[in-house]
Order: sequence, then C-alpha cells, then structure tokens
Amino acid sequence: MAIQRPKGTQDHLPDGSPKLSTDIRASAFRHVTETAQRVLERAGAQFISTPLFEEADLVKRGVGGSTDIVRKEMFTVYYFGDHGGFILRPEGTAGIVRAYLQNGLKQLPAPLKLWTHGPMFRAENVQKGRLRQFHQVDYEVLGSADALVDAEAVALMVDVVRELGLKNVWVKLGSIGDPDDREAYNAYLLDLFTPHLERLSDDSKERLTRNPMRILDSKSAEDQHLLTELKVRPMLDFLGTEAATHFGQVQGYLKAWNIDFDVDPSIVRGLDYYRRTAWELHHGGVGAKSALGGGGRYDGLAEQLGGSVVPGIGWAFGIERLLLALEAEGVSLPEPRGPLLYLAALDEENVPYAATLARKAQAGIRAEFAYRAMKPGSAFKDAERRGAVWAGLIGSEEAANGTLSLKNMQTGEQKVVETAELDDFIALSRL
Repeated sequence: MAIQRPKGTQDHLPDGSPKLSTDIRASAFRHVTETAQRVLERAGAQFISTPLFEEADLVKRGVGGSTDIVRKEMFTVYYFGDHGGFILRPEGTAGIVRAYLQNGLKQLPAPLKLWTHGPMFRAENVQKGRLRQFHQVDYEVLGSADALVDAEAVALMVDVVRELGLKNVWVKLGSIGDPDDREAYNAYLLDLFTPHLERLSDDSKERLTRNPMRILDSKSAEDQHLLTELKVRPMLDFLGTEAATHFGQVQGYLKAWNIDFDVDPSIVRGLDYYRRTAWELHHGGVGAKSALGGGGRYDGLAEQLGGSVVPGIGWAFGIERLLLALEAEGVSLPEPRGPLLYLAALDEENVPYAATLARKAQAGIRAEFAYRAMKPGSAFKDAERRGAVWAGLIGSEEAANGTLSLKNMQTGEQKVVETAELDDFIALSRL
C-alpha cells in the first residue's frame, strides 16, 4: 500500500485486527476513557469538549511563548489574510479556560469540575510513548484556591490509574509558591547562572533572560551537570508563609486519604500564571521519561487570557503512555465482547425474518445476523469467530412454528425458544 498514516500517529483498530503491534486496540483506548469518566463523574466532574484548534494567540498565552511547545512543536492550521492563525491544540487547559470565560460558566456552582479527553498535537521527535498526535484525559477545577481542591485533584488522578489496575505508580509533589516567591527565586537563579553564562546551552542562555526557572527543566546534559555543580537551591526554600502553609495542608489531606507521595523540590513550572501546587505521576514502564502526566495550580491563567481572576487547577495524562504502563505491569484489559445473540437463516427466504428478529433484539442487547443463508456448521463457525454467546438458527420449520433453535457457544447448551418469549430469554441471559 503506497499511502501510509503520518509519522507519529496511530490507528485505533477494531478487536481481532491482524496488525496491532504499533497501533492501539480501540476497545482498550475506550476502556481508559470510560474508567476516567466513571471515577471523575462520581466526584462531580462534568464533561466538556472544546475545538481541536484554537486561536494562535490563545495557545501562545496559555502555553507560554518561550516554551519549546510554542517555539518548536506547534502545528499551525492555516493563515487567513491578516489573521494570526490557528494552532492544533498542544494541550487542553487553555481551551477549557477560554470556554469557561467565553460562555459565562462562572455562573455555575463553584468550584466547577470539568473533564475531557481527546487528541492533542505536538511536532516533536517520535519515540516510545511520544507521538505527534497523542490523546489525553484532562481534569480541570475552576473557581477555588482551597488546598482541599488541590489534594482532591491529585487523589483523583491516582484514583483513575488505580481503578485501571496500575500499582507501580508514584506521585512527585512540589510547590512553586506565589508570584513574589517566584520573583525572588528567579532573581537568585539569575545571579547564580550569570557568571556561568558561556557554559549554558543556547536554549538556556535565552531562558536566563526570559524565565530562569525553565533552566531547571533543561534537557541538556551540560546544563544538568552545571545544576549539580552549583548545588542550586530548590524553589521550596523560597516559599512564603502563605504558600508554605497551603503546601502543608495539601500534604496533610493526602496523608489522611492514604495517597502516597514524595516531596520533590525539583518540580518547577516556568510560566508566570502557575501558583503553588505542582505534581507529576510516574511509572517505571514507559521508557526513560517515566512521567505518565502531571498537574498544577494556575490561578493566573484566566487573567492572562484576558478574563477576570479565576483560580484553577488541573491535570492530564497521556492515554498512549498509560497503555504502555498497563502493558509493562501486565495488567489485563477487559476481553473484547461479541454479540449476545447471533441469528442465521438456513434458507434465503428466511434471511429477512432473521434480520427482523435481530433488529428487535437490538433494542436491548447487541445482536447480529447473517446476511445470507448458511448451513448450521458455517453459522456456528461464524458465530464463534464473532465471539457470540448464543447462536440462533431459523429454518422453514422454526419460522412456521415461531421458534428459534439456540446454541450456547461457550457451554454447548442447546434449546428451543419461542420467538414471542425471546425478550424474556434475553433478559435472563444477561443476568
């Protein structure tokens, strides 16, 4: 085949597909999103969906003009006249906060819990667990700065992956303080690194003037060596009284709820609108970079986007990376389920009748039918291939008597059921 899918993307294929080595079973993907929905909506979260592309200015403000995402990894959709362009969304938070502001969601009871899932896009180097089109589950809470909201957000992220069956996960928890704390820390970093400017990577030289905290996230081995050599003090050393109290409260709630975490002083967020709590969720089975996802408080984002001040906190994890972790840990995903009922006519004249019975059954169960007449052996073989629980045969005798000859494909049990009693039989079969 000449045409291939774009590099850095995957197909989500139906169960039983012959090629699944580099692609995802669609039912496994759906299992993750349905589990997230169940956990998050039990806690009061509501589903929200925003466009796959947003105004370029929104993404630049929401993600940060100096970040690698904006500088190197954006997918621009198109330019129209003097329009600033549209960008395929690299993450979900900016679009959700934009929707909150634009649609007056502040009128809803606060704090407002929202969740979504869907594709994100980054033009990065493709490697294990790193795709150009990837998918995230995203959870956001808007309208409260309470430490209890922070702790619940961390706990819900853990709850989702635990309910999926992951055990080998751990939380790295940190705090980046308030704006004054960050300003003091950036001044400290500027003084510390300026005498060693020539040893910094080109990216970090630029970060030093724009946002020194981002040097701590550098991927350069030389930068990381310099950080160790200079014994850089952590952001936690610069927390003010209010931020330190808030951080202590978050830890207290997590301990009370038996959510294991490690305080990690190295966790930072480079953008000005981030506040206080920041964390990452890690697993050892997803490659060199063990993070499944992360989150943080962003009380300054709504104002950055041109709205009023709205406290916010949220997290996201990559579904593809989570599936790698499930595979590495040997977690069994639910087996694909076939139809509860499969009907086949033994002669052509009864094919429409079998279809009509199957259509009626579809009001309550998954039911399928053969589109042509089949011999009993072929019908049972086809039912088995489809994973059917019951296979029903309809010949002239069954049609005349208003009956079905049924066979349980798992146990071999056979019985004759009157079509008038099919609904009752199906109801009993589902128990």
